[in-house]
Amino acid sequence: MKPFVSVVIPAYNEEQRISETLCKIVNYALTKPFALEIIVSDDGSLDGTVEAVKSILNSSILPHQVLRASMNQGKGAAVRRGMLAAAGEYRLFSDADLSTPIEELDRFLPLLIEKKADIVIGSRAMQGANIVEHQPWFRECMGRIFNKVATIFAFHGIKDSQCGFKCFTAEATQKLFAIQKLDGFSFDVELIFLAQKNGFRIAELPVTWINSAATKVKVLSDPIKMFWDVLRIRAIHRKSN
Repeated sequence: MKPFVSVVIPAYNEEQRISETLCKIVNYALTKPFALEIIVSDDGSLDGTVEAVKSILNSSILPHQVLRASMNQGKGAAVRRGMLAAAGEYRLFSDADLSTPIEELDRFLPLLIEKKADIVIGSRAMQGANIVEHQPWFRECMGRIFNKVATIFAFHGIKDSQCGFKCFTAEATQKLFAIQKLDGFSFDVELIFLAQKNGFRIAELPVTWINSAATKVKVLSDPIKMFWDVLRIRAIHRKSN
């Protein structure tokens, strides 16, 4: 049976927390009347991530896939691989720490099912967001600056491009991820840019969010690359047209 919803989790060296995340998603899925598949897109982990994933998913009744890259390519590459492999009518990608609870999907799906949006993205910056545990002040500050830069150079009208909880229709997934190119953390900005460029409707919803201290973002080097990638997005897609 074709899944109604696919949940894609990019993972890199997530042995310590991936089991808890998958158990939460499995338990959520078992309460729903629709079929849900889980896809873990491993980005060349060097620890026991894949073994932990298989231990949980192979013991569940849910359809699932475990994709494994031979080397670390970046979060954008891992998400792209998983989303294009998904079969659901609606396809969510979520961070491996599940900073946004999977239950928030209940608020996203109606907008997609009722065709009020093609993409629904979570926001920590909108009024109504419930930030249970904040990021360190410098990361929050950097995030606000990054979003302002992205608003100038890549998209319009989005308050939080980097929340790792975004759901797409199958059509939007297949169109956008087939042409999305950035492998690093700026891929969210590129997706929003491409979605607006191609006329897809984006809804942004405030979400509950709990900071995870075990971030994979390198505080010194990754922001520099992210800013540079944002500046390159328009040029990248001019060349590919």
